[in-house]
Amino acid sequence: MTSGHDDPDLDDLKRAMQAATPLPDPVRRAENLALAKKNFVATQGSGTAARQNSERSEKRGVFRGVFDMLMTRTAAAGLTATTALVAVGALFFTPAGRDLMTPPSDMSRPEVAAQPEAAASDAPAIAKTEAPAAQDLQAESTLARPLADEAAGYNAQLRDATPAPMARVSIAPDIAPAPPPANTEQFSNTDDNPLHVVAEDPVSTFSIDVDTASYTLVRSSLNAGQMPPRDAVRVEEMINYFPYDYPAPGPGDASPFKPTVSVFETPWNPDTRLVHIGMQGELPAIENRPPLNLVFLIDTSGSMDEPAKLPLLAQSFRMMLSKLNPDDQVAIVTYAGNAGIALEPTPASDRGAIEKALAGLQSEGSTNGEGGLEEAYRLAGEMSEEGEVSRVLLATDGDFNVGIDDPDALTDFISDKRDSGIYLSVLGFGRGNLQDDTMQALAQNGNGTAAYIDTLNEAQRVLVDQLAGALFPIADDVKIQVEFNPAVIAEYRLIGYETRALRREDFNNDAVDAGELGAGHSVTAIYEVTPVDSPARKADPLRYARQEMDSEAAGKSDELGLLRLRWKDPGESESQLMEFPITETDHPGSEAEFAAAIAGFGQLLRGSTFLQDWGYEDAIALATANRGADEFGYRNEAVQLMRLAETLAAD
Repeated sequence: MTSGHDDPDLDDLKRAMQAATPLPDPVRRAENLALAKKNFVATQGSGTAARQNSERSEKRGVFRGVFDMLMTRTAAAGLTATTALVAVGALFFTPAGRDLMTPPSDMSRPEVAAQPEAAASDAPAIAKTEAPAAQDLQAESTLARPLADEAAGYNAQLRDATPAPMARVSIAPDIAPAPPPANTEQFSNTDDNPLHVVAEDPVSTFSIDVDTASYTLVRSSLNAGQMPPRDAVRVEEMINYFPYDYPAPGPGDASPFKPTVSVFETPWNPDTRLVHIGMQGELPAIENRPPLNLVFLIDTSGSMDEPAKLPLLAQSFRMMLSKLNPDDQVAIVTYAGNAGIALEPTPASDRGAIEKALAGLQSEGSTNGEGGLEEAYRLAGEMSEEGEVSRVLLATDGDFNVGIDDPDALTDFISDKRDSGIYLSVLGFGRGNLQDDTMQALAQNGNGTAAYIDTLNEAQRVLVDQLAGALFPIADDVKIQVEFNPAVIAEYRLIGYETRALRREDFNNDAVDAGELGAGHSVTAIYEVTPVDSPARKADPLRYARQEMDSEAAGKSDELGLLRLRWKDPGESESQLMEFPITETDHPGSEAEFAAAIAGFGQLLRGSTFLQDWGYEDAIALATANRGADEFGYRNEAVQLMRLAETLAAD
């Protein structure tokens, strides 16, 4: 066999083809290219106005690059253009091609969007071409279609193929996404507690707080990649989110709770001390508990029409039903434009009827909070009998926009209802328009607690694991008062509890409302104190201090101060008093150390000026070393949130 160079017939054929092929004409090529660009602009409707475009030069995408390549090569032979278009079509309509064309998840919007069929028919096609190799492709398919959920990224998707003789490519104009709804959240908080000079103001008084909403709000923000709003951080609620292994009261204890006090070096300032006060409530025998009357007061207004609101709310209440006794009762009141009864008082044993009522909830209308509260209290009163516990569980995003919508006015309204003996607890759902200040006003004045539920895990913790503590009070109007010894302590500040402060005279006034302690609940409060001989002392001593006071205080130099506690037994109107001295301790234990780590974490989130150069890394180390058994993983989760906050704060 001879090579192609020795074959005379092949040489003749080559010479004939070369003679028949015209030489390239640069001028003609330039004219064709200009005409192609002009036609492209005309087909895109941009002859009179510029198109919206979200292209980014550094992220053009595979399709944009291929398309630009084709449009800048339109002067090439027709066979080349046709073949290229078929190749691109094959790339898009194969599984591998679809995977290749999927934009990266960090793109804010797709480069190319598909038009609806009706709109596509009105616009001229860019190109129509015979595609024998693509007979199984749908003629009217578009190349890409953005997903509605921008948070999940955009992905080019195609319809099922049907036989068609031609493939038509449509490029839709970029559509700007709708702006996110305005954030109208409002939080209940104030400035950090100031530093007090003991010689001038030796007494600190406040109400206990077992709410946990703030910690969950902080977690929700951090998991969404944002630092929480400063006012959303209430340090005492972060500390009290966690269960602590404090000693519980014994059979001989006069009070339904047992206080434990530790004094140890402050993690962020070796020249000051932390006074850690822990109170553990007793856990009565649950099997002998009194019947429970529950009114689910559910916000069904239009603002609740989100997956993390009404649907999560219904799921959360369904989880709770398994913990109720057969002789407990449940009723459901809904409120939107008007308040109504969705479920008359029903035995908890009829779980099917309760679940059916929950499944039928729908959100619409405005938020008539006042009307809903009135109806819920009325119904709870009708359900109550002697010796039973009645509680209204308000589930809402707090957006009251009909009736009473001012937190101060709500305070007065709920205070009047409080005397009926019906407790009010508040469960918050959703973000974006959460009215935390309203929820706090309701819970603090309704003899109840406030929690925020963002996941089913949190619903499990609040409504299942801690059901007894959330619904069965063991002590009402619990107040704490500490008097510091000026001969030993120069300065002090209470960490957190800014919204729970009481006047000194309120401590002995049984008419002043305070927080409730539920069965099995614990409460933690932490003071940072400065000894009189500490270099951390910020205020100079008084020149004309009362010598007799100093002399008397010096006689009790082993006492840092005196702790007083007041509480009422549920249903009683007169309080009881407990008091004992605060003395130095050497070994605080892991429970107090972990609480200190969370106190530091909360202060970091609030931008406190008291922490000096102590930062997230220090909080992480302290919390990690004192996680303890951590049966449910709450403390490990807190460490992960600290790590996340450290990263976000550095951005």
